[in-house]
Amino acid sequence: MNQILFGKRKKTRVVNIGNVSIGGNHPIAVQSMTKTYTSDINSTIKQIKQLEEVGCKIVRVAVPDRSSAEAIKKIKKSVKIPIVADIHFDYTLAIEAIKNGADKIRINPANIPSKDHLLEIIKEAKLAKIPIRLGFNAGSFKNTNYKKVQNQNYYIENILTIAKKYISFFEHSGFTDIVISLKTSDVISTIKCYEWISQNYDYPLHIGITEAGPLLTGSIKSSLGIGILLFHGIGDTIRVSLTGNPVDEVKVGYYILQSLGLISYGIDLISCPTCGRCKSDLFAVVNKFEQEVQKISFITKFPSTIKVAIMGCEVNGPGEAKHADIGIAMGKNYGVLFVKGKIIKKVSIKDCIKELITQIKQFYSSY
Repeated sequence: MNQILFGKRKKTRVVNIGNVSIGGNHPIAVQSMTKTYTSDINSTIKQIKQLEEVGCKIVRVAVPDRSSAEAIKKIKKSVKIPIVADIHFDYTLAIEAIKNGADKIRINPANIPSKDHLLEIIKEAKLAKIPIRLGFNAGSFKNTNYKKVQNQNYYIENILTIAKKYISFFEHSGFTDIVISLKTSDVISTIKCYEWISQNYDYPLHIGITEAGPLLTGSIKSSLGIGILLFHGIGDTIRVSLTGNPVDEVKVGYYILQSLGLISYGIDLISCPTCGRCKSDLFAVVNKFEQEVQKISFITKFPSTIKVAIMGCEVNGPGEAKHADIGIAMGKNYGVLFVKGKIIKKVSIKDCIKELITQIKQFYSSY
C-alpha cells in the first residue's frame, strides 16, 4: 500500500540488496541486526534463521575485525536473507567484507575520515555491484560537546551538515547506489532530520530511532518516530533498535507497519484493558494466548492479517468480538465465541485459548 492517510509515500530510487529491492514501489522492508559475535559463525547463523522465521528481510552484522569479515562468506551459505556488513573506523574491513560476499556495506563516513580510504571502499563496492548505506548516527560524531548537543537545532544542523558533505562526496565520486540513515536517540530530532533529507534527496531512506532502549520504552519511542515518518510517506526500510532479542525488533517493526495499514502480518490482537466489570482473569488468558500463537509457524508468512479479539465484559466485548475475524466475549465462567461476525458457540474460560488456536488454524486453512 503506497497511500497513507496524510499523503503518498515518497518515491525514491530503487536499490538492490541481494535478492531484496527497496525504494520505488517496493514494500517497506523490516530489518534487524544480530547481537552475536559475527566470528562465531554457528551462533550468528542460528540467530539469522530465527530472524528469518519472523519475516526479517535484511540483516546487519557487526564487523569489528578481520575474522568477522571473513565469516560472512560461510554465513551466507546457510541463510536466505541479504547480509549487510556494519563497518566503523577501519576501511580495510569494508573491503574484506565486500570480497567475502556482503550484500551491502553500512559505514559512517564521519569515522572513516580519509577520502582515499572512502574511495577504496567505493571502488570495491562498484566492482561487486553492491550498495552502501551512509549512516549518520549522532552518537558517533566526535566534534560535539555536551552543551552544544543540548541545543536541538545545533544537533540537527550538525547531522545534516555532515550528511550533505558526504552525500556530495559520494556523488562526485560517481557512486549513487546509496541508502541514507540519520538516526538519533531523540524522536523529534530524528523526525526533523529525515523530513529535511526526504525533501532534498531521492535516495531510499532507512529509518529508526537509534539506541531506543529496552523492549517497552524502546518500542514506544520507535513506534512514535518510525510511525510519524511512515505516516508522512518517508521510509523504505525500518529497524527497531532494542536492547534485547532481535526477534522482538522485527515483530515490533511489523506491528508498526500493520498498525498503519502498510502490510498484512500475523495476528492483530484486540483485548480490553479490563476494569471492575471483568469477571475472568483476562491478563492470564491474553498472556497464554500470545505464548501459544507464537508456536504457529506459518502465522508470519501468511499474506493476510487476522484480527482476534479477547474481551472481558459485556460493554465492548460482544461488539469487538463480532467485528473481529475471531473473537471471544467473556463472562465469569464462559465466553461467547464469534467467527466472522457470527456467534458459533459457548466456550468455557479454561478452553477458550485452545478454541481460539483451533479457529485461527481453520481460518488460515480456508484460504
